[in-house]
Amino acid sequence: MKRLLFVDDEPALLDALRGRLRTMRSEWEMVFVESASRALVEMEQRPCDVIVSDMRMPGMDGVQLLSTVRERWPETIRLVLSGYAEDEQSQRLLSIAHQYLSKPCEPQQLENVIKRCIQLHALLTEPGLRASVGHVGQLPAVPQIFSKLCDVLEKPGSCVREVAAVVYEDPAIAAKVLQIVNSSFFRLTRRITRIDQAISHLGFNLVRTIALSAEVFCQWRPQAVIAGITPERLMRRAHRVAAAVGTLSQGTPIVDEAVLAGLFHNIGYWVLLQDRPQDLMKAIETARSNDMPLYEAEIEVIGASNAQIGAYLLGLWGLAYPIVEAIAFQHQPERVGQRDFDVLAALITGERLAMAESPLIAGVLDRTEMAIGDEYLQALHAPFTWSQAQTRVSASLVGESAT
Repeated sequence: MKRLLFVDDEPALLDALRGRLRTMRSEWEMVFVESASRALVEMEQRPCDVIVSDMRMPGMDGVQLLSTVRERWPETIRLVLSGYAEDEQSQRLLSIAHQYLSKPCEPQQLENVIKRCIQLHALLTEPGLRASVGHVGQLPAVPQIFSKLCDVLEKPGSCVREVAAVVYEDPAIAAKVLQIVNSSFFRLTRRITRIDQAISHLGFNLVRTIALSAEVFCQWRPQAVIAGITPERLMRRAHRVAAAVGTLSQGTPIVDEAVLAGLFHNIGYWVLLQDRPQDLMKAIETARSNDMPLYEAEIEVIGASNAQIGAYLLGLWGLAYPIVEAIAFQHQPERVGQRDFDVLAALITGERLAMAESPLIAGVLDRTEMAIGDEYLQALHAPFTWSQAQTRVSASLVGESAT
């Protein structure tokens, strides 16, 4: 049974939550406390799977509480439920809270968010690995793109399209922007899956704050180059796959989410290169010596593949479920039971066509040799044949680097 901790200094609100979530008592053990100090006592006695905290509380506030939880119990999923959304507070939460919900919050919305977060545990079953990813508040931005973004934000007359184009260049920056814009700070009526729309809603000032915040982005560590996997190379491959996926899904309702799945499909390596470089190197050696796909070696050595790690992080950050699902199961689509041409199918097909002749590491298989062709596409009612897909992708990748 999953253990949840709710923290708020208003007894009436805690009573209301207790009543509204009564139907979940058979699945969740729920503890309700009226102060951050009491919350820490509960955590010390028995850590929880999810903590839902208010922001403004006397003594220790929500940011201080969640910062402590992140340091001492990083495997705990951190949610904020608050009626305040000042810019200063939003900046303090950028690297601390996984998701933000606004008061008043519909019980079904809160329940759905918690359920989705708990379901992510199936991707990373090892608590230590969940702790590693749960501790991630910062992602390293590629220095050249980071500088380019700062320049375009400072340039008089810059437009949304220009800023969005630069944000799109770096998956780490793009993922963080989407996490923030889709939080309940902005009370949007629908989820945003386009970078230009995200920039429009956030505004240049907040995007500038995000870019310049040391709490959001960090520098790539010197050791973050393993077996030729460099940040720049990962970025180029992400753009190539996103372009392929975009052209295959063009004109369909899934195009925006599919492009983001392509852009973020290898973001798990951002985490591994920064936090588990030695484990990644061991996985590469295991894959090479046993002639096995790299993702299988990652599961054997690390406990999860880069795809599962990336999906877990993006799921914690509240990105749309089709994107998270596609990234998580890109190597194992049989676990999903596909019936239609969806985001996962677009990602698998686009990645296969875009990177067929360019493995991430020489001499190491990227994936299993799952049959992808006309039979696969016909079974999913894809709007094109394999030959047409090849033609589309080839045209979309003119000028794109394959390495």
